[in-house]
Amino acid sequence: MQHFWHSFWFFLGIKNESSYMSSLFRLTVFSVMCFSLFSFSRTAEEDAVYSYIDQFKELAVVEMHRSGIPASIILAQALHESQYGMSRLATEANNHFGIKCKSYWVGKTYYHKDDDFNRDGQLIESCFRSYGSALESYVDHSNFLMSTVHYLPLFNYEHTDYKSWANGLKNCGYATDQKYAQKLITKIEKYELNQFDGWENPYKLIMGQ
Repeated sequence: MQHFWHSFWFFLGIKNESSYMSSLFRLTVFSVMCFSLFSFSRTAEEDAVYSYIDQFKELAVVEMHRSGIPASIILAQALHESQYGMSRLATEANNHFGIKCKSYWVGKTYYHKDDDFNRDGQLIESCFRSYGSALESYVDHSNFLMSTVHYLPLFNYEHTDYKSWANGLKNCGYATDQKYAQKLITKIEKYELNQFDGWENPYKLIMGQ
């Protein structure tokens, strides 16, 4: 048996049992550190996502009752477009939905490169709407969908039918990403955002109506 272990250590390039145990210990410590680092990074991101949801869930529900857009869709879009409130567009322009200026926009603007190209095929800065607060962004998102003709068919869906809304947004041209609808659905189901589609209007509860 002793001859077996000596052969085993030799195969691993280890001279003796003491070296083997030392190497094993270092490997174990390294594995634990890597796992801990990965877990911490993942947990920090998840915490940021849940913090964002907790911060804006009631606003999303209020907008759902005002507009008919599912709260789950509103939150999923905001999480995706603003990178849970951490994107430059969100932090510097309070734009949580990636809505561009359009020709009729008369409010404040914010420019950064996105997906617009000039005639020479060069990426140029795009004009995005800028808001005074996240509240303004949420309200304008609802107004934007309600007042834009090619989004009007979406309002034929129930506010509990988040899958039809997600696919409808993609089909109506909200995003160029071919996987946009599935990304919204994945976020809704992962973070159980559809629970908010059944919430009563918190504004009315506060006002006692």
